[in-house]
Amino acid sequence: MGRRATRAERRDEEFTAYLHARQPSLLRTAYLLTGDRHQAEDVLQTSLAKLYLAWDKVRDRDSVDAYVRRIMVNENNSLWRRGWKKREYATSDEAMPEGAPHVDEYDEGRGAALWDVVRTLPPKARAVVVLRYYEQLTEAETADVLGISTGTVKSQCSRAIASLRERVPADLHPGREVS
Repeated sequence: MGRRATRAERRDEEFTAYLHARQPSLLRTAYLLTGDRHQAEDVLQTSLAKLYLAWDKVRDRDSVDAYVRRIMVNENNSLWRRGWKKREYATSDEAMPEGAPHVDEYDEGRGAALWDVVRTLPPKARAVVVLRYYEQLTEAETADVLGISTGTVKSQCSRAIASLRERVPADLHPGREVS
């Protein structure tokens, strides 16, 4: 006879299923937020631990991704606020985590070069750009995840895009002739 699963066992099964389904995508998002694979893994691990502790409190299972994104953004921001954090970067040319964003067309390395420029944005601006353009959230959804107003999302996006246009090499601009 099969025994009935306890509430804790059901919770663990649900969380494990969520983890297996969403971890690769969440790692890519964390990488785009942090710009460093090791820091992304740390941010994701901490975020998933916090999610696990709050799993029973998350009533709307359809909004778990938004909840985790919010935790990741907050965790990434708190890392930048810590006075002891050294802003050092590995010198090796690390590739994006497995399961990197799929590119439908051959881009001759332009995508990676573009993300190198995006990584130069301040953390909050990078979070807005990642959520709006990589995660393809609406302005309202991005505002909700970040806990800011829709107007702030619009202004952060506008400033970030203007900054990126100035910093992106000419050969990465679509439609622009390279001389």
